[in-house]
Amino acid sequence: MPELPEVETVRRGLAPVLEGALIRQVEARRPDLRFPFPSHFAARMSGATVMALNRRAKYLLAPLDTGETWVCHLGMSGRFSVLGGPESAGAGAFYHANAPDPAHTHVILETNAGVRLEYNDPRRFGYMDLIPSAALAAHPFFNRLGPEPLSDAFNASDLQERLRGRTQPIKTCLLDQRIVVGLGNIYVCEALFRAGVAPGRKAGAISLARLRVLVDVAKAVLSEAIEAGGSSLRDYAQADGKLGYFQHRFRVYDREGEPCATSGCVGVVKRRAQGGRSTFYCGVCQH
Repeated sequence: MPELPEVETVRRGLAPVLEGALIRQVEARRPDLRFPFPSHFAARMSGATVMALNRRAKYLLAPLDTGETWVCHLGMSGRFSVLGGPESAGAGAFYHANAPDPAHTHVILETNAGVRLEYNDPRRFGYMDLIPSAALAAHPFFNRLGPEPLSDAFNASDLQERLRGRTQPIKTCLLDQRIVVGLGNIYVCEALFRAGVAPGRKAGAISLARLRVLVDVAKAVLSEAIEAGGSSLRDYAQADGKLGYFQHRFRVYDREGEPCATSGCVGVVKRRAQGGRSTFYCGVCQH
């Protein structure tokens, strides 16, 4: 599933062609994705101007001049392609071995600048909605979300309060969207490794000093991943079709059986299941 850096990379790729654009026409080629489209979805989008393109957790948010916000979640395999227009010259030159199957292109937007935006989603786990902008924060999608991990609101003191009394493993807690949003399995594994924190450590027992290190490292890992264009695993690609390359910087994720990347450590990367997800860690230098 695309995680926060992938979604942020897509947002940055789409912003130049969507922000300020008038949506001339929308075509929804099926009645639903993971969930049904909102009623009169295409008609409500057509003729609207996109005021901005934001991100909250793993959601893309496009406030419209109609007073509604177009909300999009990419699910597991959703991807946007930008075609046409001077801003997107060269877009669509995919680095995948196979181009997206047109049969799975479910939504098409055309702007007044001649840009065509295609949403392709083979597994249809993504979804879209139109929500009144004034009610966005109270919507069930958003009303229980924790702080953004790259914001000042995500800090060691706040994290310590959110973890207070919790006996669950720190890995599990960092994947809880009520504690912090969007870190995702890959980046939690990388952050815990770089901070030297064992993924099975009881969350409420970690000192403030170690949480400071963990928060700083998590922010650095996410920033590196965004700079590198995200991590391309399976279906994910940027808005221009290119793959991200942060996977070449993984120090622990998906490296089971390899020597630990920490200088001087004699450990070997191990894998264990936590909450149905694979956790990669070094049992020697993470404690």
